[in-house]
Amino acid sequence: MGEAVEFYHSNGVSGINHKESGKTIDENHMCCWYEEVIDDNLKWSFALNSVLHKGTSQYQDIVLLDTKHFGKALVIDGKMQSAEVDEFIYHECLIHPALLCHPNPKTIFIMGGGEGSAAREALRHNSIEKVVMCDIDQEVVDFCRRYLTVNQEAFRNKKLNLVINDAKAELERRNEKFDIIVGDLADPVEGGPCYQLYTKSFYERILKPKLNVNGIFVTQAGPAGIFTHKEVFSSIYNTVKQVFKYVVAYAAHVPSFADTWGWVMASDQPFCINAEEIDKKIDKRIDGELLYLNGASFISSTTMNKSVSLSLLHETHIYTEEDARFIHGHGVAYRD
Repeated sequence: MGEAVEFYHSNGVSGINHKESGKTIDENHMCCWYEEVIDDNLKWSFALNSVLHKGTSQYQDIVLLDTKHFGKALVIDGKMQSAEVDEFIYHECLIHPALLCHPNPKTIFIMGGGEGSAAREALRHNSIEKVVMCDIDQEVVDFCRRYLTVNQEAFRNKKLNLVINDAKAELERRNEKFDIIVGDLADPVEGGPCYQLYTKSFYERILKPKLNVNGIFVTQAGPAGIFTHKEVFSSIYNTVKQVFKYVVAYAAHVPSFADTWGWVMASDQPFCINAEEIDKKIDKRIDGELLYLNGASFISSTTMNKSVSLSLLHETHIYTEEDARFIHGHGVAYRD
């Protein structure tokens, strides 16, 4: 721990050869850097205190870093998934709008979410009786449970049913239905394990039949910035529109992602989105204070700039197994 570590793919900690890698070295201690390749000509670097975990599971490259600026950070397949100091932005936006728009949410199924933060936020709702968190990767769950102390109480909660399985297979095998289904999945990259869970056939044949009558589906939908929203965000939005009657896209800036991030929420029942009503529900339903989300901020998050709005309006691509879109990067299977 704390050593400079060589990664054998494009994203990773600067190499051991200091001159070649351009690593910055403090006179008192070595300071290594994690470098994420956002695009072919763009990189995003973090100074590190230490590398807490590095390995390759059956499904993904996994790194847990202790960064100087963002605290502990989970990186999967070279992509920042969650950082300690600002993960509340992502997870509050992912979980609370859907639960607050539902009249009385009691059961929730989380696809992915192995770090436990999505479950933590869901369990803050006093109406919730059962949270099923289904992650494909035991290794991710194990080291997040060990190192991310903020989520340890959630992992111990009796309402949490933790399942290690492919979310598609797990939904197929279950007879029960849920009030809320959440896609807290890794971004779709070539060779990654998740891209099939963004497809129209999955939403239509497997996911939607597992929702109750007033059920709501919400998924993270990738970068939604002015230059990045066409990678997968607009496509996921358009794909969900093919399956559900009412679809809302919204976005927020997440500093550790170096971009605006997008989510898509959908149902066959109309959404009653009113800032004052949302604030009342937050006070009534949720234990503790939210750090980011309130009624006004959620309403504003559904208003896109002109460029993104036009892209969402005119997008024609539908996500399928044969015609998928990916963000920059590659998963384990691609490199094999």
